[in-house]
Amino acid sequence: MGYLSAEQILGADDLAYEDVEVPEWGGTVRVREMPGTERDKFESHFVGKDGASVRMEGLEGFRARLAAATIVDEHGKQMFRSAAEVKRLGEKNAAALQRVCDAAMRLSKMSEADVKELAGN
Repeated sequence: MGYLSAEQILGADDLAYEDVEVPEWGGTVRVREMPGTERDKFESHFVGKDGASVRMEGLEGFRARLAAATIVDEHGKQMFRSAAEVKRLGEKNAAALQRVCDAAMRLSKMSEADVKELAGN
């Protein structure tokens, strides 16, 4: 068995999806694993400009940002893109957001230790 080529790697359909029932919202949402660049962008919201310190805001908006980064439509496109939409999403039911975040963290291999590291704990 040989090594993969760049074309094979780039052509691989490697992002997982999970449909999550959210009764508080009256239906099901599709949650997608975060690609590497999106996870980097997501994590950068919580890290200081020096790359080592944690921003003073800590985990404020964590659930809304994670849900917004991972809820997609049937074509795999993010549904919540603007800051205003993310803010409004953060005002939704906390249990519903947590259910979505649990799936997003599981799919993106984001552990509790990763979240604590982002929070600086």
